[in-house]
Amino acid sequence: MLNTYFRVIVGTMVLLSVVMAIYVHINWLWFTVFIGVNLIQSAFTKWCLLESILLKLGVKK
Repeated sequence: MLNTYFRVIVGTMVLLSVVMAIYVHINWLWFTVFIGVNLIQSAFTKWCLLESILLKLGVKK
């Protein structure tokens, strides 16, 4: 279940940042870069802030 929530939240944030970059300001793409860097970082360290937050909110692994 955790994996499903994680993918939905991250996918939504990426799509939202692209829409914001198109309609508001191009600098919103930096948010997309931030998400990508965090995904790469979590692959190497096996730690992700969003996963920690979801676990504290009671989402089951």
